[in-house]
Amino acid sequence: MLISDPRKILLIKLSAVGDVVHCLPVLAALKKHLPNSRIDWLVEEASAEMLQGHPLLDRLWISYRKSWLSDIRRGRRQALLEAWRFAKALREQRFDLVLDLQGLYKSAVWTRWVKGRQKIGWSGTKELTGFSLTETIGPENFRLHAVERYLDFIRHLGYHPGKPEFCIPIHREDEERVSEILREANPVKKALISLNPVAKWHTKLWSQTSFARLADRLVEELDAALAFTGGPEDRIYVDAIRSKMKKQAINLCGRTNLRELAFLYGKSRLVLSTDTGPMHVAASVGTPVVALFGPTDPKRTGPYGAVHRVVCSDIECRPCFKRNCDHMSCMNRITPEQVFRAVVETLTTQ
Repeated sequence: MLISDPRKILLIKLSAVGDVVHCLPVLAALKKHLPNSRIDWLVEEASAEMLQGHPLLDRLWISYRKSWLSDIRRGRRQALLEAWRFAKALREQRFDLVLDLQGLYKSAVWTRWVKGRQKIGWSGTKELTGFSLTETIGPENFRLHAVERYLDFIRHLGYHPGKPEFCIPIHREDEERVSEILREANPVKKALISLNPVAKWHTKLWSQTSFARLADRLVEELDAALAFTGGPEDRIYVDAIRSKMKKQAINLCGRTNLRELAFLYGKSRLVLSTDTGPMHVAASVGTPVVALFGPTDPKRTGPYGAVHRVVCSDIECRPCFKRNCDHMSCMNRITPEQVFRAVVETLTTQ
């Protein structure tokens, strides 16, 4: 139950990109029901771009944990001082309500560190995070989609969450930058399909040959313009796919920040993706998504919304949630024909 009239609220959701997207409706619902409250968010640097300049946030606290640790290991003592100054500044704040939306040890440490009258998080987490909380909302219900699981915090506080609202702040310079990219990627303004073939887990990857065959067919039969997306580290992987293609597609890996990526996806007719953060970014801006799922469960973390389609193979061992696998049959059994059919069905129902 919510304490009366919380004036200052801290949301703790550090990572990853998809998880931060899933928590945006929590922010929107809090602001709707508590319009006079100040809301801050503690996030790690990899996902911070999506929240910078957010109209519903009063302050964004960016933890550079990974950079600090890397610098400290290299003997850069200044990083230790920077980390301490950040922690000290956060400690000086006084929050009425702290929501640990992460439920991991790394977030529990911050939840314990900050000053807060009421600190709420999951019970029964794997990493025993209860030491940081004053109140729990019960174990996380993995039968629900992640968006609905996070909205359980709103329900616990006594409010109706309403229809989930996703807002990624797009700045004018983001729009101008993407418009410039689109003039290069799609000069004749064909229907744009964005493809995100990469993922952090090796077991979530679909074969490069299959991606290339599908991409060629999208150009040949749908007369689409194609843009591959990903981080700077994915450029070589995407170029390997393009080298197997007969048709042209542009490689935008590393050329957009997260806000620009959201705007790019918003300008796309469809996004085809593996199970990864950008898939959730695309779904959040309302663009239809065709998602390829192997070891994970789309009921938990698939693209949120009725307009999207998930393609997966019918194999008994999935979902296994394994990051390593000797055969990867769940992804290898997905055919370009299956995915093309899902793309066509998605486009024709819009």
